[in-house]
Amino acid sequence: MATTLVVDDNDTKRYIIGSWLRRAGHTVVEAASAAETWDRLVEHAVDLVVLDVRLPDMSGIEVCEQIKAAPDTRSLPVIHISAQAVAAADRTAGLRRGADAYMTDPIDPGEFLATVEAMLRYYQARRRAERMAARMAELTRTSLEINSAASFDDLAAVAARGAFTIFGTPATAFVLPPDGRVRRTVELGIGPWRRDCPPDAPARMAELARLGGDTGTEVTRVPLAEWLDLLPDSVAESDVTLVVSRFRHGRPPIGIALAGRAVRSDDDINLLRQLGQAVALAMEALRSYTEEHTTSLTLQRSLLPASLPPVPGWSLAVRYEPASDQAEVGGDFYEVLDRGDRVLVAIGDVQGHSLHAATVMAEIRHALRAFAIEGHDSVTILRLLNDVLERYHNDQTATMCLLTLDPLSGAAHIASAGHLPPLHVSGGSARYGAGGGVLLGFPREPPGTSGVAVEKARVPPGGTVVLLTDGLIEDRGIPLADNLERLRLLAAGADGVDDEVERFGDRVIAEFGHREDDVALVVLRRDAR
Repeated sequence: MATTLVVDDNDTKRYIIGSWLRRAGHTVVEAASAAETWDRLVEHAVDLVVLDVRLPDMSGIEVCEQIKAAPDTRSLPVIHISAQAVAAADRTAGLRRGADAYMTDPIDPGEFLATVEAMLRYYQARRRAERMAARMAELTRTSLEINSAASFDDLAAVAARGAFTIFGTPATAFVLPPDGRVRRTVELGIGPWRRDCPPDAPARMAELARLGGDTGTEVTRVPLAEWLDLLPDSVAESDVTLVVSRFRHGRPPIGIALAGRAVRSDDDINLLRQLGQAVALAMEALRSYTEEHTTSLTLQRSLLPASLPPVPGWSLAVRYEPASDQAEVGGDFYEVLDRGDRVLVAIGDVQGHSLHAATVMAEIRHALRAFAIEGHDSVTILRLLNDVLERYHNDQTATMCLLTLDPLSGAAHIASAGHLPPLHVSGGSARYGAGGGVLLGFPREPPGTSGVAVEKARVPPGGTVVLLTDGLIEDRGIPLADNLERLRLLAAGADGVDDEVERFGDRVIAEFGHREDDVALVVLRRDAR
């Protein structure tokens, strides 16, 4: 039934009350003073206290107040008994100061046991309600963390930690991402422990839970022998409670396994079911996002040049870095075209992040190639591209910088339409060229004007030209001029240090780290000889 602490300095009275309780199935613990009361409460998991009002070292009413005030014992029911403090005022004082019941001699055994049972029923129901409320609050918090997980490893760790916290027993979470490697994370209360897992484990768990290939959520108890057959290196020492959930046909299910018998009631099963559903939903969203992101990047990269033409006497490096926190394709692009005795280098950025922006970018890139083959100069190419946008995509704008290079002499003609200026690096110093101009797709006034900013320069032996899109140097809360200067100092300091232009490109990308926007970068370096 329960463990009851009987506190009374009268040995005979303690024995009589204890005998009533023992015959009713209780485990009885005894104390003869207030001091012994606290010792017994530390030593035993007590469910009820029967407390005499008159103790040798302290009033039982004061002991009751302290029991009700302590965090670890405040939910213990206390029944006062007394042969001396029997007046109505005494009973009133005892009840007002924390006792749940107050009985006076002579005490009827039947009435006493009925009172004990009533107190236990009430407090057990209260504890269950408090435990369920605490578990529901933890489930809500865990669900928020599950939906915020940015990776499959994070999702498995959050699910295992949440299950451990909610049910108070070792927990293991299983998720299978598109890469085919099962994430198996164990939580024992000391932090996530990632372990290897057979790739067929989720499917076998679905069979154990009788879910098979269907969608839904099932909770089952798996005998220890069957669990060890599935995972021989499991830390489980008894039967395992398993929830398996899947929301789409053809997808691998998620699994959460709990050791021991932490799941006992229907409420516990429903909680575990809700946790499994939350993980499965988050898994599906994360999996869909990953697949969409991979498809988007494949599309984006397919629209960029597959290779660069060789330029004798020059080294070229290009970089395209997608924004890693979004699945949408962007409009950043670059191009390097061999025009015989000249090389045309282009870099641009179409407004927006969407499939439409990527489509417009592809059209501009193909139109750029066509106009270059026709032999137009860079200013005319930008004017013609502007006509293309105005005619076919009048809701879209783009920026672009075209560099026409004579590889033999190092002469460079730069035309810009609203794009960032190129960075010229030579002799341990770096400076920005002339950028500006009007965005492509922006109406020209008067009609027919180019709106193009033009610069002529010469790249000396060992010199470098850097073309970039604004995704590299735009940060929220940081002035654009500050990051432009940061890039300039980096380039000036690297001049003469980096023998390889590829290493220089890596250094530039690493300097600015994670970006919120796509980044396109072209680096041209003239050989020192």
